[in-house]
Amino acid sequence: MKLTLGKIHIQDIVFSDETKLENGVLHVNAQEYEQMVLEDEKIATVSFDIAKPGESVRITPVKDVIEPRVKVEGPGGIFPGMIADVETVGSGRTHALSGMALVTAGPIVGFQEGIVDMSGPGADYTPFSKTLNLVMVCTPVEGIESHDYERAVRMAGFRVACSLGELGRDVEPDEIEEFETPDFVEGMNQFAGLPRVAYVQMLQSQGLLHDTYVYGVDAKRILPTILYPTESMDGAIVSGNCVSACDKNPTYIHLNNGVVRDLFAEHGKTLNFVAHIITNENVYLADKERSSNQTAKLCRMLGLDGVIVSQEGFGNPDTDLIMNCKKIEAQGVKTVIITDEYAGRDGKSQSLADADAAADAVVTGGNANQVITLPPMDKVIGTLDYVNKIAGASADTLQEDGSLVVELQVITGATNETGFNMLSAR
Repeated sequence: MKLTLGKIHIQDIVFSDETKLENGVLHVNAQEYEQMVLEDEKIATVSFDIAKPGESVRITPVKDVIEPRVKVEGPGGIFPGMIADVETVGSGRTHALSGMALVTAGPIVGFQEGIVDMSGPGADYTPFSKTLNLVMVCTPVEGIESHDYERAVRMAGFRVACSLGELGRDVEPDEIEEFETPDFVEGMNQFAGLPRVAYVQMLQSQGLLHDTYVYGVDAKRILPTILYPTESMDGAIVSGNCVSACDKNPTYIHLNNGVVRDLFAEHGKTLNFVAHIITNENVYLADKERSSNQTAKLCRMLGLDGVIVSQEGFGNPDTDLIMNCKKIEAQGVKTVIITDEYAGRDGKSQSLADADAAADAVVTGGNANQVITLPPMDKVIGTLDYVNKIAGASADTLQEDGSLVVELQVITGATNETGFNMLSAR
């Protein structure tokens, strides 16, 4: 399967009477999109704002981040099972509005949404301080259940993102990338001397607003399965969850998964990137056993030499992570796991809720309990009403001068477990 990804570099976003893409500048008619969002009767109000890198702007509570894309050639459309039909995607040609993001904000559960600062020390920890952001702030109608409101905001975000993506359909991209995965037999013959490597991605699926969707199916209802790595680039996997902001995977990260991209970069050079295996994160022990058994079985069936395993969230999913690691290693397949740490504010506590000697190659996204002071910003998009409640904050978070004393946990993407963050170690 081969996908050509055309990246259209967005230079600026401005509000305008007409929605159009002209010379790299995205013109947005906000009224037009307000009408689109309010077609869903579960959303009471919506407003749009723009946040640019370097501005004194704080966005909170952040729900999802989405990169606008459009399917130009080939089967299917963006976000299959959500917006487009459920046809298999990942081939043909796709255009992306690169350098910008649609950020959805507003209270959902009110304690597991995030913060994006566009400047100051907080900006150093989130990748979304580097994107031009069109921010969509929604409020629900009275009396609505949280899960209904979450779905309404999620779907509104996808509709707006797809509409913006359409603007790039006939635009000549500034940059072209090509990604190709041969079938198993062809790959074995073509790269016979290279180690066979796959990516095992654990999707947050614990339920109660901790959900991820694959072709529109709630991931907690799937058995582990295999994707072509390019399928996620067309939106086959989307976020629908309200886990801690630092280590949840917004839809933008699924579209631009760093592990997938890095494995493609080495494909045919130092390794043979065989497949993208997706599995879930479960609540009950039997489900954890079932999914980790199936994941290990797939690794053996594919004749792999090694896998990279990434996690989403922390605590309970640490058990799924270690189960996957132990069982895959038991099949003779080497593992490297990517996680983050909750090692306490002093960094001296146990980092993971589970561990095993088989997990001897670990990449960390950072300590989510690390404390940081975020200075006040000139402008807040959204509301600070929940800032003392979100995970990683406390009753004393909001200071009199408007600054915030928080853990990295509150910052969207700060310790992301696909490596899509700003932290590194040398």
